[in-house]
This record gives sequence, C-alpha cells and structure tokens, in this order.
Amino acid sequence: MIDPKFLRTEPEEAARLLARRGFTLDIGALKALEARRKVAQKETEDRQASRNARAKAIGRAKAQGEDVAALMGGQEEDARALAAAQAELAAVQAAWEEMVSGLPNVPAEDVPDGHGEEENVEVRRWGKPPAFAFAARDHVDLGEGLKGLDLAAAAKLAGSRFAVLRGPLARLQRALIQFMLDLHTREHGYTEVYVPYLANRESLFGTGQLPKFAEDLFPIGGLPYFLIPTAEVPVTNLARDMVFAREELPLRYVCHTPCFRSEAGAAGRDTRGLIRQHQFEKVELVQIVAAEDSARVHEALTAHAEAVLQRLALPYRVMALCAGDMGFASAKTYDLEVYLPGSGRYREISSCSNFRDFQARRLNARARAPGQKPELVHTLNGSGLAVGRTLVAVLENYQQEDGSVRIPDVLIPYMGGTTVLRPAP
Repeated sequence: MIDPKFLRTEPEEAARLLARRGFTLDIGALKALEARRKVAQKETEDRQASRNARAKAIGRAKAQGEDVAALMGGQEEDARALAAAQAELAAVQAAWEEMVSGLPNVPAEDVPDGHGEEENVEVRRWGKPPAFAFAARDHVDLGEGLKGLDLAAAAKLAGSRFAVLRGPLARLQRALIQFMLDLHTREHGYTEVYVPYLANRESLFGTGQLPKFAEDLFPIGGLPYFLIPTAEVPVTNLARDMVFAREELPLRYVCHTPCFRSEAGAAGRDTRGLIRQHQFEKVELVQIVAAEDSARVHEALTAHAEAVLQRLALPYRVMALCAGDMGFASAKTYDLEVYLPGSGRYREISSCSNFRDFQARRLNARARAPGQKPELVHTLNGSGLAVGRTLVAVLENYQQEDGSVRIPDVLIPYMGGTTVLRPAP
C-alpha cells in the first residue's frame, strides 16, 4: 500500500503521481474519510479519558470513605459512549483500508510517461534475430512435427489453454528449469526454495493480487485457498510479519513452480500454442532488501534474468514500462522481450519489478539496524525466466529447415548429450 502518511499530508501530490498511471484518486473522498477519522479519534480519546478520570475519582472517593453511588452511576453511560466512539473509529478505519488497498503503487520518478505498451521505452538490445534461408515455422508447427506438443490431448484432459508435452520436449522443458536454477544459485547468489502451490488470502493480499485481481485467480472451492498465479506470492510472503536484522539483507530467493492464471482479461488473445496458458512453469527471482539498495538491486536482478537469455543465445530487448502499463504493485518495471521468428515479433518473457515498500507495508515486512527502530524493507522480483515462453523461443530460434531443432550448447549436458531434436518419421 501507499504510505498512509503521504496520502494524508500530500493528497494532491499522490493524485498527481497516480494520474501518471491513468488512475484518478478521489481526493474529496480521501479528505472526507480523514476528517471523519480525526473526529472519531478525538471522540474515542476523550471518552477514554472521561472513563479513566471517573475510575480514578471513584478510587479516591472509596479511599476517603465517601459515597460513590453518584460516580458509579455514570460508568454505564461512559462505557456506552466509548463503545460508540470506538465503533465509529473502526468503521472509518475499515473504509480507509478498503480505499487505500485499491490504490496502485506510485511510479518511480524515472518511469516513462505513457498509457499503454506502445509507449514503453526500449532501453537496450542483445543479439540479432536469426536470418533463415527458409520460411520460419512457429513453435506449434515445430512441436507437433517433433511429436512433442499435443494440444488436442490437453483440451481433452482439461480444456483450452493447456498443453501436453511428450518425450524430448518434456525433457527440454525440464532441462531449461534445471539450467535456470543452477545458474541463479551457483552464479547469482540465490537460495533455492520450495513452496506450497496454494496460497491463502493473506498471502495474496500481501503481494497485491487481492482484492483487486480476484477474477484472475483460481479459487479452491470450499477451502480458503487459491492456486498461486506466480511463485512471487508464497516466496515474498516468507517476509510477512518478519523483522530481519539489517545485516541479514539482502535475501535472495529463487523458486520453480507451476503457475495458474485464469487469464480473465485475455479472451481471444494468443489462443494458439504456449504463449498464454492457464498452467505454466516459471522460475522466479525474489529479493528482500534495504530501502537504499532497491534501485541498484533492480538493475542487478534484471541482469540476472538477462543472463539466462544470453547463455541460451536468444536475442532480446529490454523495455522500460511506461507508468500506464505497469503492474498494480510496481514502482518500476523492466520487461525482457525475446525475439520469436515464428511471428517475427519480440514477446515478453520476464518482468523485473521494484515494488519499493508497497508490498512490505501490506506484509508488515521490516528490518532493524542495531539501535534503530524497524523500517520497512523493499521487495523486488522477476521471472528468471518464464519456462514455457523460453521453450517457445528455443524451438523457434534454433529451428532448421527440415523441422529439426538444435539444442543450445548450455543445455546439451542437461539433455544427456542430445544435440538435435528431429521430426518423427
């Protein structure tokens, strides 16, 4: 959440920053709630003071042997008035929490202005798209030719936006996962974690999926759980209600999980193949850091995700998302977009975001330096990478004219020495 003190003391500045995201802050409603809160707060404090004063007066009177009947008679009224004041204060605070929990994060100062993806800014490119002497196939044609991708079977088992992988393609996906985990743990200093694939409401609220994006989630009927949309949710929640020693930071976690998304807002988009699935694999990077380090760590985390693409020799570009295209909780985001020859386009394969203290405030995640009060940490995450889309990129960038697919050099050891996947006869 946005800092409540900032919203209360500088609502106009908050409105200006949120307007960059295309969000209109109702300043009038915000100020009206704050005025109610102040009245209710004062009334509660006054009623509490009155009750305490009466209790002390009764105590003194009893000590002096005086009649306390008159004083005692007002206790019930004090209790009723205090309960009413506390109820009003609780109602105002609940209304405030509901309003504030629906506000997106304010964008960082260096985030580009803009309303949609067409206004995102290219930061850099790496590698050159392959120049084939033949018409490039997309990953569906390649995967089906290899007898490794079976969308019809997945539709029978579950429905649309699912996939069955067989044989070498299933192994190639596993190889990608293992390669990513090894790279991040051995060279980038991340600790691998294994987490539940179900999350409760508190966890989803902490990272910003609830309450605003409930329709994008898969709830478990009759149980207080949801399938996780990303490992970001359980991994970041490892910091919930924690006070870390300052010297423990940064915390670097890497986690592989399946991810489950309803894609409620994606009707008719990317209906062919593996690009937009209800269930997909992802290797997620999460860092918990001190506030003063988060901008620098954001650049480093993005470089860690880029390293996967570079080791695989996949051409990509880095895009700085404009204010209007960022995720709800993000203060600044870089998207990595890999080149896909089958469509002749760059497509997102990772989002690397700095949330600053937005998630930490919802999570009550703090760190304490020696002799200091606890302060909110900053949280960051990024895909390192989305495995299904990486599989797509390998198939399309390493394809050959006969429909075979070369294995990237770094993956050959993970593939048992296999260097080429060949179409089934």
